[in-house]
Amino acid sequence: MRLNRPQARGPTGSNRGNFVPKEQDSIDDTSGTGSRPRRNRLAEPILMDTSELAVMLNMSESWIYREAAKLGLKGYKLGRGRSAKVQYKRSDVFKWLEQQKIH
Repeated sequence: MRLNRPQARGPTGSNRGNFVPKEQDSIDDTSGTGSRPRRNRLAEPILMDTSELAVMLNMSESWIYREAAKLGLKGYKLGRGRSAKVQYKRSDVFKWLEQQKIH
């Protein structure tokens, strides 16, 4: 059985291309995932930029650009030209740090 609901109509009288939002679920929706809410989770960033890495390693940014690749820490260049940013995977940084351990 279809319910007759009034639909939003565009300027030409058609309803094509108009989005009618449904009622939103509550933010604290657990949906069977235990007691943790689904939408309030903060995602851990995967990449870190050169300045974050420099602070983490207690080194200068110029050292990161100059020496880190020579020592095996590889970055990802995102963008083109002078405005390109070098980013590093957090997991790669932590693996690289473990390899630098002195026994």
